[in-house]
Amino acid sequence: MLVQTTLALAGVGLLASCAPMVALEPADAANAPECANMMVRLPDSVAELPRRTVNAQSTAAWGNPVAAIVRCGVPSPPPSALPCFTVEGVDWLRDDSDAPNFVFTTYGRDPATEVVVDSDAVSGTSVLRDIARAVGSQSAPLAQCLDPASVVD
Repeated sequence: MLVQTTLALAGVGLLASCAPMVALEPADAANAPECANMMVRLPDSVAELPRRTVNAQSTAAWGNPVAAIVRCGVPSPPPSALPCFTVEGVDWLRDDSDAPNFVFTTYGRDPATEVVVDSDAVSGTSVLRDIARAVGSQSAPLAQCLDPASVVD
């Protein structure tokens, strides 16, 4: 009886470890220490979506189906005409060219962090707010968003 129970519990453990993994591509600088610092601080849920298991370094995903993805180690973007805004002390560029999927990239951090959000499933602002503490711990900002009204020709 003990052998059967042990085998049954082992089978349950095997089934639990077969949960679907999200296949992602790591960024070029995914092995940067700043990314490791941030990744260990990411929350277990964002916008009430549970965190998923991923297969790539310095990446994270939430939701089933996936509604938010984080990749640390992407190149820091140069000054841009994309909308730039601050959420909880972190500056973000917003690229909505693939709406309803929005790509948010940290501005002024090296390496940068990219967040892809399916806006049909979750609010991008909610996701950014929930990860702001972790992203803010990554590194000190090297640049910041400017108010367009303060830019002089």
